[in-house]
Amino acid sequence: MTVTLNDNADGSRPPNADAHGRAALLLVESLLHGLIARNVIAIADAVEIVAVAAEVAEESAHDRGADPESLAGPIVLLEAIGTSLAIDLPSSGPTIV
Repeated sequence: MTVTLNDNADGSRPPNADAHGRAALLLVESLLHGLIARNVIAIADAVEIVAVAAEVAEESAHDRGADPESLAGPIVLLEAIGTSLAIDLPSSGPTIV
């Protein structure tokens, strides 16, 4: 049996290169929703966790000198998860004028 490692030395990307990342992202989002549903973590805390992840992604990309366009994908995905979670945040109630 031959094992082939792809270190992308030639700059190419294997098919489904992002499959692991997509699976990990779905798993983490599902985990957050499950923890919220079981009252293990508050929705606000989950939203904060996602916001911190977005900040860390941005800071680490800047530290590596990454192209700003390369930030768009991960940041957009994390913001979408944060928005999805924030929908369930309790409102502060009716505003009395």
